[in-house]
Amino acid sequence: MSMKRWLKISLKIVSVVVVLIILTWLAGAFYISRNKKEVLTSILSQLNKNLNGKITATSMEPTLLKSFPGVSVSLNGVLLRDSLWSQHKHDLLKAQDIDVSLNVLSLIVGNINIKQIAINNAAIYIYTDSTGYSNTSILKSKPKNEKKSSSKSSLLEVKKIDFNKVSLILDNKKRFKLFNFDIDQIQGRMQYPDSGWTGKIKLMTKVNSFAFNTRKGSFLKDKTLDGTLNARYSRDLNAVILSPEILNIGGHPFKIGAKIELDKSAFAISIAVDDILFRDVALLLSPNISSKLLKFGIEKPIDIRGNIVDDGSGKYGDPLIKVGITVRDNVVSIPAGKLTACNFDGSFTNRDTVGGIIGDENSSIKFHRLTAKYFNAPLKIDTFTVNNLSRPIATGLVTSQFPLSNLNNSLGTNDFEFKNGTANLRLYCKADIDNFRFTKPVVSGKIQIADADILYIPRKLHLVKSALNINFNQNDLSIQNGHFQLGKSELNVSCSIANFANLYYTAPEKILVNLKMSSPQLYLKEFLPFLGPRTAKKKSSGNKQVVSKELSNVLELSKMNIRLTVDKAIYDNFLAKNLDADISLRGGGIFFNKISVAHAGGRLSLNGNIMQEAASNSFKINSKISHVSVKDFFYSFDNFGQNTITNKNLKGYLSALANISGRISHTGKILPRSINGKVVFNLNNAALVNFDPMVKVGKFAFANRNLSNVEIKNLDGTLNIRGDKIEISPMQINSSALNFNVKGTYALGNGTNVEMDIPLRNPKGDENLTRSEKREARMRGIVLHLKAVDDEKGGIKIRWNKDHD
Repeated sequence: MSMKRWLKISLKIVSVVVVLIILTWLAGAFYISRNKKEVLTSILSQLNKNLNGKITATSMEPTLLKSFPGVSVSLNGVLLRDSLWSQHKHDLLKAQDIDVSLNVLSLIVGNINIKQIAINNAAIYIYTDSTGYSNTSILKSKPKNEKKSSSKSSLLEVKKIDFNKVSLILDNKKRFKLFNFDIDQIQGRMQYPDSGWTGKIKLMTKVNSFAFNTRKGSFLKDKTLDGTLNARYSRDLNAVILSPEILNIGGHPFKIGAKIELDKSAFAISIAVDDILFRDVALLLSPNISSKLLKFGIEKPIDIRGNIVDDGSGKYGDPLIKVGITVRDNVVSIPAGKLTACNFDGSFTNRDTVGGIIGDENSSIKFHRLTAKYFNAPLKIDTFTVNNLSRPIATGLVTSQFPLSNLNNSLGTNDFEFKNGTANLRLYCKADIDNFRFTKPVVSGKIQIADADILYIPRKLHLVKSALNINFNQNDLSIQNGHFQLGKSELNVSCSIANFANLYYTAPEKILVNLKMSSPQLYLKEFLPFLGPRTAKKKSSGNKQVVSKELSNVLELSKMNIRLTVDKAIYDNFLAKNLDADISLRGGGIFFNKISVAHAGGRLSLNGNIMQEAASNSFKINSKISHVSVKDFFYSFDNFGQNTITNKNLKGYLSALANISGRISHTGKILPRSINGKVVFNLNNAALVNFDPMVKVGKFAFANRNLSNVEIKNLDGTLNIRGDKIEISPMQINSSALNFNVKGTYALGNGTNVEMDIPLRNPKGDENLTRSEKREARMRGIVLHLKAVDDEKGGIKIRWNKDHD
């Protein structure tokens, strides 16, 4: 047969087939046009087969070309209501139009076989009230004991189901569930094997609500879903099974699988997603979960696996959720800082105890095999757990070993600079988390610091060759075997702080440090930075600023009691031995509760305080001086800020009670003319050597007596100090050169007015008299009444006192 003849025959066959199809289609179209009422009745009868109620439509119009070569009709005003609609007012189905495609051959022989249904511009509202009644009760399943029909044409087996612009709401008041979707398009292609049905479902929809518990909010809020799912229904299991397929959620590809058990209203959903940002995942969850997760942050994308399971019992309200994440070489933000170079396998579940309730109280977040750098210090935690998200409690064993220099520029504060040393820590921590900030921690373990070189910048203190063991015993902290070197000073330290872990976060002003220090030698000048104000430091930002502020607050607000014993204490010219001190540091003050020290052949004891202020510091001192060398005493204290009577003018032993106040500079110098107070003193076996005012008196009136070395066996006196003026209470001075009475005001500047009554009789002539005879003879004879006043050159001059008593 030639090619030309074969082609002709083929064309004829094709033409006949096409004509038959067209004729068949025209026959079907003609039938529908002439029998609208009957066709509508038959369609509704097919649709009503699985209904306890009745579906209605206001009209039907042919849409002949829409499903060529099949024929189709459009049902208008379709409405499906249950018998209790008048009570709850929710239509199960309300559609502007439903397109139904019919099998032409079945139609010609008088049967209605629906091939395709498209629901357009519709609303589906599946409602369950608080008693468990649902408007889906209008739907019914074919009884299981009903014999199968020999003709499949009698079954409603729709091969294609489409949804276009459909609102789908599942509202369960009994179990507080609300699922609300705006379906842009769903295309379902169905097959009907004996086991049930299988289908490929292509969907594009927006999620308005996906709430398993409306009291806790919605998952996937305002997210779009886009993808194709492979589904099958098993009659034996009465379950719909979705094979894991890629579904785009909010523009990110998730692999989703599910099993829905229709009898139990139970479901299980599996979720897998790779390379997604932690924040994007958190925003897909319900607010009660996302609000907690968003307290944390993970900088780089992560991998997540999860399951959501609801057994359908409604016993717990929430579904069971299990989530696992994998984090590698990432940056994790936590309320107390950042973890860099972070690696861990994490998990979340809302039922941590098997058989327990599902909810925040039984939820847990776990970090397995966590390694990271925290403020540049390497950390290792085998398992870190946060339990009970309604009142979170965190637990974990933290270990680390690192050089202290790693902490520089990473603490978020410029308070410290570490130049040398190592830290080794092993701590078991348990803490409440208030708004995801650690509070009420319980810490056990130790931190060992060795060979540390530390600069505390706010006080400009440089500690070298430092070592200490910090021990945590639940809430308490203690320091043992502490050793510090500050310049030439050496300190051995131990301390205890009760309830430290709690108060650090909640009330640092209540922290009380009990510190014991001992030293073979202490150079007090090296501690002068404590007198000055804190050096201002640059502000940090973010989480570092939070930690920096907490640490600075603790250091400044906490109180400290110091028990100090020192073999030798040195300050400029001052040398003390066997110093025993009880000192308190509170706020801006240094309080000397009790200080006792051997000095200048005698002993000093004092109490008082120094209050730190901006320009200089105020001080108040109550002191007792017992039998000290007056020469050494004046030398040690730099002649108390004056140069009229100096250590070079004095001999003998001094005992005194002093109650004075004044100001001292940040460098430890007493400010001139700042002292006020009272000094009651006793001089024993004393001498006034080369005291200029006395020498001048000698030249004026006693040229034959030695007033350059006036010996005084005993002298009691009272001095009232008022800035640059010293008020001398009336004193009787009995010396080797002369006896005299003195009173008045001696000024370090202008204002000197000292009255002196000096009998001319020589005390040496009274050496053989008794004490009472000496008192009677003391002022006999000629008495000079003199006055020491300021001269024109800033010095002192002596003149007659015409107004003497």
